[in-house]
Amino acid sequence: MKAVTTEIPLTQGVLLAGGLARRMGGGDKPMRTIGGRTILERVIARLEPQCDGLILNANGDPARFAAFGLQVIADDVPGFPGPLAGILAALDWTAANRPQIEWVLSAAGDCPFLPRDLVAALHDGRKRENAQLAVAASGNQSHPVIGLWRVALRAELRHALIVENIRKIDRWTARYPLATVTWPAEPLDPFFNANTVEDIAEAERLAALDDAA
Repeated sequence: MKAVTTEIPLTQGVLLAGGLARRMGGGDKPMRTIGGRTILERVIARLEPQCDGLILNANGDPARFAAFGLQVIADDVPGFPGPLAGILAALDWTAANRPQIEWVLSAAGDCPFLPRDLVAALHDGRKRENAQLAVAASGNQSHPVIGLWRVALRAELRHALIVENIRKIDRWTARYPLATVTWPAEPLDPFFNANTVEDIAEAERLAALDDAA
C-alpha cells in the first residue's frame, strides 16, 4: 500500500450488519464479544474518527442496536439480497439526508481490526487510478464489502439489483474503473472477520495483540 497523499473528501460510513450469521447458529455476529468488547464496538471505534458520520445497515428490529447510538437503516430491496442491498440503502440515505456528501465507505460489521487509515488510503487509491470505486484487499484476497462507493451511482446500482438480479459485488464493480488498495496481512490481517465459532477464539487472540499495539 502506498503512502496516503489525498485530501480526504467528506465520507459517510455504513456498517453492514444485515447478515444472518448461519455459521454461528443465527444471531448478530457484530454483537459477539471479544476481549471484553463487542465486535461492533471495535468496528465503530476504528471508523468513527475516519468518517463524517456512521450509520448501521441491519434488518429486523433496530432496537437491538440502540445502545450504540447509530441510525439504523434497513434494506428496501426484498429477499435479503446481500451486501449490495445494504450499500444501496446507505447511498439512498446519504443522498436524502446528507446531500453534500458524494462518497460512502462500507465496512463489514464483523471486522474488528480495520485499518486506521482505511478511508484515506481508499480515497488515495481511487484518485491515483482515476477510479469511480475503490475496494480493500489484504494478502492475495480482495474484500469487496469494504469499499468506497460514489453516491451518484445509486440509480445504476438499484437497476442492477432489481432489474438484472445482480447479487455479487464484484459483478457490479467490474463495470466501473476500480481501484484495489492492499494492506499487509501480517502480523495481523486488518480484514479478519468472525464467521464461525472458531473464528471468535482466534479473534480473542488477535484482540490481545491489537490492544497491546
